[in-house]
Amino acid sequence: MAARVVPVDPFDLVVFGATGDLARRKLIPALYHRMADGQMPDGARIIGTARSEMDAEGFRALASEALDTFVPAENLDADIRRRFLGCLDYLKLDVSTPEGWTNLRGKLGTDDRPCAHYLSVAPRFFGMIAEGISKAGLVDANTRIVVEKPLGRDLASARALNAQLAEGFEESQVYRIDHYLGKETVQNLMALRFANTLFEPLWNAQHVDHVQITVAESVGIAGRGPYYDNVGAMRDMVQNHLLQLLCLTAMEPPARFEPDAVRDEKLKVLRALEPLIDPADVVRGQYRANGETKSYREEAENDSSMTESFVALKAKVSNWRWAGVPFYLRTGKRLRNRVSEIAIQFRDVPHSIFPGAGATPHPNVLAIRLQPDEGITLSMTVKDPGPGGMRLADTKLDMSFAERLAATGMRMPDAYERLVMDVIRGDQTLFMRGDEVEAAWAWIDPIIAAWQSAPAPKLYDAGSSGPEDALMLLHRDGRRWREIET
Repeated sequence: MAARVVPVDPFDLVVFGATGDLARRKLIPALYHRMADGQMPDGARIIGTARSEMDAEGFRALASEALDTFVPAENLDADIRRRFLGCLDYLKLDVSTPEGWTNLRGKLGTDDRPCAHYLSVAPRFFGMIAEGISKAGLVDANTRIVVEKPLGRDLASARALNAQLAEGFEESQVYRIDHYLGKETVQNLMALRFANTLFEPLWNAQHVDHVQITVAESVGIAGRGPYYDNVGAMRDMVQNHLLQLLCLTAMEPPARFEPDAVRDEKLKVLRALEPLIDPADVVRGQYRANGETKSYREEAENDSSMTESFVALKAKVSNWRWAGVPFYLRTGKRLRNRVSEIAIQFRDVPHSIFPGAGATPHPNVLAIRLQPDEGITLSMTVKDPGPGGMRLADTKLDMSFAERLAATGMRMPDAYERLVMDVIRGDQTLFMRGDEVEAAWAWIDPIIAAWQSAPAPKLYDAGSSGPEDALMLLHRDGRRWREIET
């Protein structure tokens, strides 16, 4: 059974850096899947650009190899592959030369179809490419520009990037991707809150004890050492992914499910975050060698690196809904398992009527699992079956998207599939606005600045759940982290 989709009109998608890793791993497979599901028309054009010497046939061969590598064999179809590869074209382009832009203008022609420019390149090229597109006369009402994180490395550089983009594009034409917002479970968080009356009356400080947001990775930084050592977990994950998840969890209901209505509410959350002043409210860590697993410094090839591979912190949202409710955020490399989830723990019952051992109700926890095995679970306390008194036990109401889709013959779409098609449609709901990016950096910058005079990151064993100080972050509040389990 195929997913129900609405086809889009023919479009042009120009991918800068089309021979790079992101294009091969994510963009090409995502576009193939959209064609397989009947959403991408045969009249679409995907124009890859890079400095590599290559013609259209060479690019199609590269794309075909990417499909074999990153699309499961059972999802490949010979006819769809042929049609998809027929949509591909290539242009050797040096963005620093006028000739390159002249050639691109000639390749695109004068059609008034939607045209999206996807900047799958290093951030240092964002401003140059945005300026080149504008000066080449390639911007009209149907033009969009897509940029990937990192969107700056601090508030000053984020503002500078926003200013560069604004010189040639309206804010309504700029799409800042955070792929976490394209995940089905993240979108279901909004549906869970705003399409049901069950949870929203309880979604406040009166009923919620605390919130945990975890993005744990089992891999290290091998192959990304020079980049990651200049960025760290705070810039790489907290400033964007984790804060966006916090916003969607804490935001007020928007008046409408429209781009600016949703993003206005997220911005309010970022501006309501209390400055993180107490050093004990933030823990930074760095993994050390464990058995055959190399240490962070070995993988980064920097024996004196002070860059964090782990961050845990306690955030507070100062508004009426969330006053007094801590939001615990953590992310790290080389942790026990790969897990991303949002867990809302509700308060204890005010009084237990059940006597005796084993009869104390446990707090309800609503867990939204982003990866792996996307889904939502709600832990409930029920009576343990059988005689022998009132014994209480925990059970889970489980909605696993993978199981549900498997039962209907559908597959779980990748986040980029949704996001790329939203760009073509002109829907910015799941993309960050410029003022959101700046508000996030305004909160993050003082934390990073304080680290300049702070002790070295706390070491933790590769394959563990992080440094001991991160456990104490919750223990001192009488709470504990949820286990990092698959």
